[in-house]
Amino acid sequence: MRVITGTARGRRLETLEGEDVRPTTDRVKEAVFSIIQFETEGRTFLDLFAGSGQMGIEALSRGAESAYFADNSKKSVETVRRNLKTTRLEDRAKVFHTDYRSFLSMCPERFDIAFLDPPYSTGILPDALGRVAECMKDTGVIIAENPVNEEILSNYGEFVLDRQYRYGKIKISTFRHKDFKR
Repeated sequence: MRVITGTARGRRLETLEGEDVRPTTDRVKEAVFSIIQFETEGRTFLDLFAGSGQMGIEALSRGAESAYFADNSKKSVETVRRNLKTTRLEDRAKVFHTDYRSFLSMCPERFDIAFLDPPYSTGILPDALGRVAECMKDTGVIIAENPVNEEILSNYGEFVLDRQYRYGKIKISTFRHKDFKR
């Protein structure tokens, strides 16, 4: 797994091993950043359920002002920190070892972009989407990755489903504020 483009382009990122780990594929990562290509620079990015941190690192590499990484796995948090050091992006990153509910309840920031890729088939995504919507700037975008057979609602708080994209067995959904929907 590598950073696709930007200041850290080509740097290899460490991944986690095990059955519980499912890194976002390069194809899906490229698609996500194609969707938000003109919205990343100078923005605040949230990588919730960060895993290796590859999505937030990609955002930083592409010019995001800052990125917040949250994961409840100690191994994931350690991996994110090593990857930030490898890419020399740690000065614009904040890493939190906590579950998503605790992180979002203390919500230190209002985010421009949030990427959510929780463990599949756990029922976490709908709850997390509702909580993230409360921590977003009105002009922001929430991006969720989940399996195509996992249902999600068409709105969470003031954020409504904007578009959905399918990549094999994976679905990417974007949510925007009802007053700023494209």
